Amino acid sequence: MVAPSEYVYLDHAATTPLCEQARVAMEPLLASGERARPPSFGNPSGSHALARIATRALDEARERVAAVLGCAPGEVVFTSGGTEADNLAVTGGMPPRPGVPVCGATEHPAVLEPVRALDGVEVAVDAAGRVLPDALAGTLERLGGGTGRRASVVSVMCANNELGTINDLDALAAVVHEHAPGVPLHSDAVQAAPWLDLSVAARAADLVSVSAHKLGGPKGVGALVVRAGSMLSALIHGGGQERGRRGGTPDLAGIVGFAAALEATASQRCSQAARVAALRDELAAELELLEAVSPTVGTTGAAVLPGHLHLLVEGVSAEELLLLLEQRGVCASAGSSCASGAAAGSHVVEAIGVTGRDRAPLRISLGATTTRREIRAAADALRWALARLAERGGSPVLEART
Repeated sequence: MVAPSEYVYLDHAATTPLCEQARVAMEPLLASGERARPPSFGNPSGSHALARIATRALDEARERVAAVLGCAPGEVVFTSGGTEADNLAVTGGMPPRPGVPVCGATEHPAVLEPVRALDGVEVAVDAAGRVLPDALAGTLERLGGGTGRRASVVSVMCANNELGTINDLDALAAVVHEHAPGVPLHSDAVQAAPWLDLSVAARAADLVSVSAHKLGGPKGVGALVVRAGSMLSALIHGGGQERGRRGGTPDLAGIVGFAAALEATASQRCSQAARVAALRDELAAELELLEAVSPTVGTTGAAVLPGHLHLLVEGVSAEELLLLLEQRGVCASAGSSCASGAAAGSHVVEAIGVTGRDRAPLRISLGATTTRREIRAAADALRWALARLAERGGSPVLEART
């Protein structure tokens, strides 16, 4: 087996390494004893001197996050991550908003599962996994047309976590305003945040979810942007923190690390996006020379996040493929990291019409730390994996396309 230090990590859509800026920002808040000057372990909900130090750190982090996301500081609600932010947005808190939630069929489980739990409605997507304005308009018209049910929220992700394809939130917001006036539009922007300027890409959404660990921040921290005028109750009650919208003592070190990582990502976004997209395209061109490998239908020609490459590999199972890639030190995935197992069936792939157990979905996701050496190693590993499967009696065609 390959030593952990030699792994080629191409699963940045699942999580990213902690960036240096976040680590440095968090250290003073994690230190104790003589190293903590001034002491930073206070609870921001308190009223004494140490609590006030913590409160200042929390307020500063909130201002920094708001500046990047294009909202007011008071519109930022810190959460334990993207999943909690999505659940809060979809439900509207506890008890849930009146009506039924509406979402795209390719949403992350953090949106899809609460929508289903509330007997909500799913909108069909196109071959690229996107919600189109006409499809959303038709769903909202049918929902309000004598069914006795009304939409409580419309949730459409900014970019898909498996395919990387990007939704047009401005166009979808116009549909919501026309066919369901007063209903909030939520966007899960967790996957988009490292690559897109959310102050522009998600400006039409009333509620926006982000997560720190997808962009170089720590795990267990995220935020929900709740724009002024959006009605939202607490999902987690107790304590009245976050202006009564999320109870519980905040993870101050994590929040400060989140703010630092978000700022670092924003400052490098343009250059990193261009660099990573070039590496992604280089890898795609090399892999698509293999007869068994093809880009997922619908993603070709669509707007896709720079770090995403979604492929279909003929004649193999996802489980076999991923295990062989790992033997060569390559970490990739078959779908969402939140599915129950790396090779679990993907609702996203099913929603875009890709069927058949002999077509393995392969999600390769690049990030800020990805290098050209890793890209070459990944291409070599996939060739080796397909050759091994062919030797075992599998059926992938290994000849290069001409």
